Order: sequence, then C-alpha cells, then structure tokens
Amino acid sequence: MKGSLSHELETGLPAADVWEVYGGLLVGDLIPQLLPQVFSKVELVEGDGGVGTVLLVTLPPEAFKEKFVKVDDENRVKECLVTEGSFFDRGFKKYLVRIEIIGEDREASTIRSTIEYEVDQEHAGNPPVASSSGLATIAKAIAEYIIKQKKKGPPES
Repeated sequence: MKGSLSHELETGLPAADVWEVYGGLLVGDLIPQLLPQVFSKVELVEGDGGVGTVLLVTLPPEAFKEKFVKVDDENRVKECLVTEGSFFDRGFKKYLVRIEIIGEDREASTIRSTIEYEVDQEHAGNPPVASSSGLATIAKAIAEYIIKQKKKGPPES
C-alpha cells in the first residue's frame, strides 16, 4: 500500500531566506532548539549537508536515520529517505520526506512538505498512521525563527 500526505505553509518570506535554513544542515541544528518538546536531538552521522548526508533524529522514545537523497539548490527541493529505525518497526517499507520552497526570491514563499510512504504487506490491513502534522509544526517554527532573525538585523561588527 502506498500513500502520500502534503502540507503547505505560506511564509511571507523570500524563498532564498527559507532555503538558506532548509537547504543544508541548519534546519537539523535548529529543530531541537525550536521544538525541544518533540525533537530531542538531530545528529550528523556523515556528510556535509549535500546528497548522501545521514542524520540520526531522536524523537523520544524513538529514533531513526535519514539520508539526503536529493538536494536541488536551483529548484529548492530536498528529499530525505528514512533508512533505519522506528518507522520500519511500525510497518513502513518506505518513508520519504520532500521539502519544496516555492516562490521567487523577493516575493513571499511557501514551504510544501510532502511525505511519500509505502506500507509492507504484513501491515496493509492495519496500516501505521502517517501524518504531516510534525512537518507542519517544523515549517511554522522555522518561518517564525527566520522572521525573528530578520527583525534583529545583521550582527554588528
């Protein structure tokens, strides 16, 4: 059984500003700071933020590894595939998260978060629950963080 879920958040921010956070490793550094009640840790296992980067994400009591399988700076698209951990224990055979930052540099942008999943045959009759609410929460927190940073202005030298 296959499925997908999607969430969109209009940010009111230029796409370049949002991609600056989502495009590399900064989003992984910020998530535990902005949402400590949900994410306790995001650790870099290997890589530099490009394709092939592996993160260990801990959402107590669960943890999983995800690998960046696509990082497209031009189109502002990142795809992360879960490779190990709790998602598989619950019956998912595939779990991919796609983040797209839609919009022009000077205009307001939208964060589109999509989950594509596949459930193994054993769990098809009683599939695990997939939800985009976590990605929606992250998108809102990141947008609020960027707005606060812009209000502060550039660091003084």
